[in-house]
Amino acid sequence: MEYTHLSEFEIRSGRLSIWTPSVPDTAWQADDRPLASVHAGYCAGIDPTDQRPGRGRWIGTVFEMDAALDRAAWRETLRRWHVRHEGLRTTVRVETAGEPRRLVAADTALAVVERPIDAVTDGAAINEFLCETLELELSPLVWPHLLAATVEHAGTGDFTVLVAADHSVLDAYSQAILILELRGLYREVLAGEAARESATFASAADFAVVERAIAAELHPGAPSVALWRDFLTAGAGAMPRFTPYALGSVTADLPQPSVSRRLLDLAELEQVEAVLDRIGHRLSVAVFAALAVAHRRRFGTDRMRAVMPIATRPDLRWLESMGWFVNVVPVDIAVPPGSDTTAVLDTARAALRRSRTANDASWVRVLELLGVAETPRFGISFLDVRILPGYELVADLRGRTLRAESYSRDEVFLWVVRSGDGLYVSTRYPAGLPAAVMDEYLAAFGRALSSITASARVDPGAPSTDAAVVVRAG
Repeated sequence: MEYTHLSEFEIRSGRLSIWTPSVPDTAWQADDRPLASVHAGYCAGIDPTDQRPGRGRWIGTVFEMDAALDRAAWRETLRRWHVRHEGLRTTVRVETAGEPRRLVAADTALAVVERPIDAVTDGAAINEFLCETLELELSPLVWPHLLAATVEHAGTGDFTVLVAADHSVLDAYSQAILILELRGLYREVLAGEAARESATFASAADFAVVERAIAAELHPGAPSVALWRDFLTAGAGAMPRFTPYALGSVTADLPQPSVSRRLLDLAELEQVEAVLDRIGHRLSVAVFAALAVAHRRRFGTDRMRAVMPIATRPDLRWLESMGWFVNVVPVDIAVPPGSDTTAVLDTARAALRRSRTANDASWVRVLELLGVAETPRFGISFLDVRILPGYELVADLRGRTLRAESYSRDEVFLWVVRSGDGLYVSTRYPAGLPAAVMDEYLAAFGRALSSITASARVDPGAPSTDAAVVVRAG
């Protein structure tokens, strides 16, 4: 599943509508459950006067529903979805002192309102209209934090669906699984069936209680805090950057360039995976090893330091929940001079295992304990989409996960995806970084991965001893 911008998705022309949840003001009730650490810190850092609160912050999903649009059924689908997921009926109240507080609306008070946009029917114009709308209307401080759009294609008897939200109510895993959830709900409504019940739709607010309790137990001597301290000390107390190259000066409102490409086709990837299986390593380890080798070859650095977003759904009850279930952990991989990817595999595996020490420790709380106000500047995510239910059907529906355009002058993020037809990489990087630098780096990454099949000394009898490393985009 490609992770891209909405502007890069070709929306077919049709009849556009925006669908938003609605509740009366009296439906909101104060809730004593805290916000998750990252949610609280995120909201506290938002300027409430920002006229474009969604700019650079929203995430979403777009796909094509394989059925005709029945407006009443779609309205009921969205209502059921919001009833099921308490996080979609949650907002915040910003206090003059202290952190923002949680407000929750009763599910019985919720309705869904359609706003037809009859003046915009051309696909390109629809795309432009939606990009503008999401920047203007989505905010972490003002509910609803999520909206849906449909584009009805009367000629083909189907419709395009866009679901977009402030990051505080969705994470990357939620983005991916909502496609089949909405499709399933829509089919149930059309068939006159009750919504599927499941023990795996637990509230994101209940997760926040667990997360904050763990965060409260952290102290300066905790192993996870020590891991972060060592990681930051290696960079003189600063978060790692992607490259030592100086970035060119750019204006504040220039969006970051974005690159998406397939690094290995399926045949090439399966050759690499076959070698990895025989020598006892997983693809996630090879990806990080190859990225580290590419850093050495392209920038001359003897180690690659980056942060890694990970999924933090600690129990099956949150398996199908909508929410922000993401933590960030440090990864530090040493690359001696002359090392190839195969030689770095053990080092990369050890680095990923070390990072697990911080899996359950809120990175926001850890940095607070360390007195670090700086946020991550270089991040790497790996996802094998085959763990997602129905991933092949999602591809048939043209499913894409979306991110807003970023305007950061110094952030670089990489998303590496093992898809059903190969290995893909997407990245965003500062406008001040020459495109050739990123292009050469991604080419070096691809070469480093491909070299595994040529340089590995395969022992057919070697057991596979690597523990599972599942890293999801955040």
